[in-house]
Amino acid sequence: MRDELAIVLRLVADGRLSPEDAAPLIDALSRPAERSTSSGHVERDREPGSPPPPPPPPSVNDPRQLRIRVSERGRQVVNLRIPLTFADTALRMVPGLSDEQGSRIRAAIAGKTIGTILDVEDEDGDGVVISVE
Repeated sequence: MRDELAIVLRLVADGRLSPEDAAPLIDALSRPAERSTSSGHVERDREPGSPPPPPPPPSVNDPRQLRIRVSERGRQVVNLRIPLTFADTALRMVPGLSDEQGSRIRAAIAGKTIGTILDVEDEDGDGVVISVE
C-alpha cells in the first residue's frame, strides 16, 4: 500500500496528476481491504506468509489530515491532503525534510495538534508548508 501511495505522490510531484485527482486515490488507499471469514471475523489483506499486521495506529479513525504544500519559485506545485495513516510515508517523500523536522511533525500529529507545523521558504520562493487540518 505504501508503494501505491508513493506512486500517486510522485505523479502529483511530476505534474502528471492534479492534487484534486489524487485526493480520492489517497482516500481509497487509506482504507484497508477487508473480507469476512466463515466465522464472521474480518480479515485484512496481507502478503502470504507475512506475520500478522500490528494493531492499527491510533490515527486510523482520526478525522484530521496532513496538508503538504510545496512551492517552487513562488508557484505552488503540490497541494495534497493526506490521511494521517499515511503521514509517515508521505513525510519521507518530502525533499529536504530534516530528521528533526520530521520528528517535530510526528510529535505534533501524536499530540492532536491542528494548524501549521512547518513553514519553510528560501529567498527564491521555494518552500514547504506542512499542517494538520
